[in-house]
Amino acid sequence: MAIKDWPTDDRPREKLLQRGADVLSDAELLAVFLRTGTPNKTAVDIGRDLMRGFGSLRQLLDAPAESVLAHEGIGTAKYALLMASLELGRRYLAQSLTEKELLTNPQMVKNFLRAKLRHQTHEVFAALFLDSQNRLLSFETLFTGTLDSCAVHPREVVKRALALHAASIIFAHNHPSGCAEPSAADKQITERLKSALALLDIRVLDHLIVGNSDVVSLAERGLL
Repeated sequence: MAIKDWPTDDRPREKLLQRGADVLSDAELLAVFLRTGTPNKTAVDIGRDLMRGFGSLRQLLDAPAESVLAHEGIGTAKYALLMASLELGRRYLAQSLTEKELLTNPQMVKNFLRAKLRHQTHEVFAALFLDSQNRLLSFETLFTGTLDSCAVHPREVVKRALALHAASIIFAHNHPSGCAEPSAADKQITERLKSALALLDIRVLDHLIVGNSDVVSLAERGLL
């Protein structure tokens, strides 16, 4: 039976409009994006197949293009739409940060960094450069490394902070292993950066580590 023949309250698009997007399952949200199914499957059926095949929404959106395109009902246009929706979410979070003081929105910062860094397959070291009112000047990827390490050069960080006239910085990097627990090397480089920037009166407010499900704050752990 086609979705248009379902009771109105069961149709994903109508449910979203009447009750809000948060009441939809992952498969139903995907169906709204996909819009149409195939002669044998509805868009909801395809959404359910994708959830079964990949295990979760995150694993689907992080999967290589060829893996997603191999599923029935997913062509290049629909795949492009999914990727565009993911990028829209990232940009929404980024723009929300620019409009607010970061210190009053720690969860928003974590959500933004999770969206930016969690999908990376190699270690990436980034920074949020802030002005004196704790507003975002720039988010930048500073260094990219290997599967389990990344060389960080304090001199380059200092140069970039001065160029942006930053008053403070929040550092972040991902752990591709999935475990967000800070390593001895993480603590050591944080201290080196903190010492180098302190000479210029630039504060290090936090260093956040992004894992599969957690984002660990060194400041919250009392390690800054």
